[in-house]
Amino acid sequence: MLDKLKKILSTPEWLENLVTPKDKRASFILTYDKLVIGFLNVADGKWEFSYSEDFKKQDELKPIVDFPDKNRIYTSTDLWPFFASRIPSLSRPSIKEILDKSEIDSNDLVELLKLFGQKTISNPFHLQAA
Repeated sequence: MLDKLKKILSTPEWLENLVTPKDKRASFILTYDKLVIGFLNVADGKWEFSYSEDFKKQDELKPIVDFPDKNRIYTSTDLWPFFASRIPSLSRPSIKEILDKSEIDSNDLVELLKLFGQKTISNPFHLQAA
């Protein structure tokens, strides 16, 4: 049962071959309505997530499951499933068409998140490249 749950909560298989380029830097802002929830940054092949001061001060919204401690700065060489799930399957014809028209490397996780990551049906948050 635990293995099944881990699989559901893990990064989709088709994202496992994508890379976070070590020379790439990017910043994203995660919002809900007008509230800035937090900041996602990538540099030197490492991802970092931290909550905004405004989010820390409020008590209406709970922390994101992957990031339970409002005061911690989370770091990882892998993009967390919460964010990775925003990137659709690259094998879908409509997604292939978008990639063909764009000039991004379809193996670059950072660029794919910029292109596809703004909205997802899995949660109400908005992710914007800064």
